[in-house]
Amino acid sequence: MNIIIYTLVILTILYFLLKFISKISSKKISKGLRILLILGFIVLAILFAIGGRFLLTLPFTLASLALLKLKGLSIFQLISLYRLIQTLRRSGRFSFNQSNLNNSSSISVTEAYKILNLDVNKKITKEDVNKAYVKIQKKIHPDISPETARLSSIVNEAKDIVLNDIS
Repeated sequence: MNIIIYTLVILTILYFLLKFISKISSKKISKGLRILLILGFIVLAILFAIGGRFLLTLPFTLASLALLKLKGLSIFQLISLYRLIQTLRRSGRFSFNQSNLNNSSSISVTEAYKILNLDVNKKITKEDVNKAYVKIQKKIHPDISPETARLSSIVNEAKDIVLNDIS
């Protein structure tokens, strides 16, 4: 019933809008469209000038090109991958600098839980750990993207630490 009412309202508004436009001269319509286009382009130019400082920076561009190789990621998966990288970077376990090889130190138990997005305070089973591990590995496995091999090995180490902790 609501669909019929909405349709009638939309058609009525459309009818009066078209009736109003038909009474306006074509010069006024073209002048109005020109002004609307000019204002729209000015707004777009301002948005690109402000947003371009951040969107077109070299690190963001390189990161987005690397993420394009990770096929089929949704925005939520990208956010969780970003959180994983930030957690590892804060703890000093991961950096984008390939010459830095001292990242192989052991991970603490709380960091391992954070890496796998698990809550330390909850009762966690081996199935929960394996589900979280598989969910992350689907995104970062070296077969999908060779650039994430180090990240994948860190997630493997975190899985082993959590499994040892719950055993």
